[in-house]
Amino acid sequence: MSNRITIEELQSYLWNSAVLLRTSIDAGAYKQYIFPLLFFKRICDVYDEETASAQAEYGEDAAEFNEDEIHTFIVPKGYHWNDVRSVAENVGVAIVEAFRKVENANSDKLQGIFGDGAWTNKNRLPDRLLKDLLEHFSTQTLSIANCPEDELGQGYEYLIKKFADDSGHTAQEFYTNRTVVHLMTEMLKPKSGESIYDPTCGSAGMLISAIAYLKEQGKEWRNVAVYGQEINALTSAIGKMNLFLHGVKDFNIVNGDTLKAPAFVENGSLQQFDLVLANPPYSISQWDRAAFENDKYGRNFLGVPPQGRADYAFLQHILASLKEDTGRCAILFPHGVLFRNEESAMRERLVRSDCIECVIGLAANLFYNSPMEACIMICRMSKKTERRGQVLFINAVNEVERKNAQSFLEDKHIRKIAEAYTRYADEAGFAQVATIQDIADNNFSLSIPLYVKQETAPDKEDSCSVQERFDRWLAASATMKQSYERLNALLAKGGDEDG
Repeated sequence: MSNRITIEELQSYLWNSAVLLRTSIDAGAYKQYIFPLLFFKRICDVYDEETASAQAEYGEDAAEFNEDEIHTFIVPKGYHWNDVRSVAENVGVAIVEAFRKVENANSDKLQGIFGDGAWTNKNRLPDRLLKDLLEHFSTQTLSIANCPEDELGQGYEYLIKKFADDSGHTAQEFYTNRTVVHLMTEMLKPKSGESIYDPTCGSAGMLISAIAYLKEQGKEWRNVAVYGQEINALTSAIGKMNLFLHGVKDFNIVNGDTLKAPAFVENGSLQQFDLVLANPPYSISQWDRAAFENDKYGRNFLGVPPQGRADYAFLQHILASLKEDTGRCAILFPHGVLFRNEESAMRERLVRSDCIECVIGLAANLFYNSPMEACIMICRMSKKTERRGQVLFINAVNEVERKNAQSFLEDKHIRKIAEAYTRYADEAGFAQVATIQDIADNNFSLSIPLYVKQETAPDKEDSCSVQERFDRWLAASATMKQSYERLNALLAKGGDEDG
């Protein structure tokens, strides 16, 4: 019998499970325990629902079917939620055993998905606390009838955000502002039957956003192939659970280091995809630059980034992972990639390759515990004829809403930016189309203020943020330095010829 759970009830139910842990577990570790229990409960409740449905349709003959003919996931006998719930002592041991049995019974889909939380540490998780958690989760039946996939997925996303709010800086590793992700998806416009990839996928929010876009458009989404790689083992497991709970079945999420050991390789070359969405870790310094210098996949075609900044390593990996005809990407980067001097040679090669289609500057404070302004770089391997040799710059620093110390994009902001991208035309103070020659004249700097001029009336105060002023100063400094170096090179060359 269906007992439909409202979104409000679901959110309260999920958050109250975390509240039970507050006196025993640091907020940053909630996800290690709440997500696996939630997923285990969902698997078992859907298993029961599928059993009841088969019995209703086939009667006694249902017992003759193989488990995998009836069930999405197999739950081995003796390791169901109800079996674990009935355990009075050593509850953590029972939970771990059930997790491993379920993983092994579904090894092609669920291997390692429950993580390696310290369930058997009774100092941290005494039996009484685990019993309270199990009883709390038992107050609702998470069947598909009671809680459809989209709604449970929304609840899961809510919980991810709550954990991000509650745990401070630890949030950044697995949570990207969802309104920014929606903007990126809206601009790339995923299509049915395409392959979608995120090389630093976190909790798979960008991949899910692409699926959600297709659902909202009323287009077929079950035929989309989803791929992701994530260096953090727990976060990659959360990404798998997130996709399953959103109803996505055809996906491949791999735990590993994308730069060191890319997971998706075909015949010795990188697998290529139609669409890539990514928010790589910003300017990391701990990466194997020496290996990248001799990369066997040829991902250094623009050059080798400096040790202190791996941004262009991720960019080259993404570009090498795009199909030549349909390949397109949207990448979140720090503004520095647009003008830093140490990357100038790579940036020149990038601009001359004519794959950059659009650069968008975003408002400050859209990312957890960081006032920074990020940018979105959109690249397309095969541009429309009329866009070739050009790059559209959009200054969207004022397109933002702030409430309760949170910054986000409203639908009107997303629509305005996306429409400017579609028009691909100049718009005073907001958008500007620049040619490759224009960019060359600026020493190949992609700093947005060089192209989109802010119109400030004489009697009107300049409302630029501190970050935007700083970025302008950095960009101008980098451009001046590059010009000075080129001038010196020309003078030296002239001197050599005179000699």
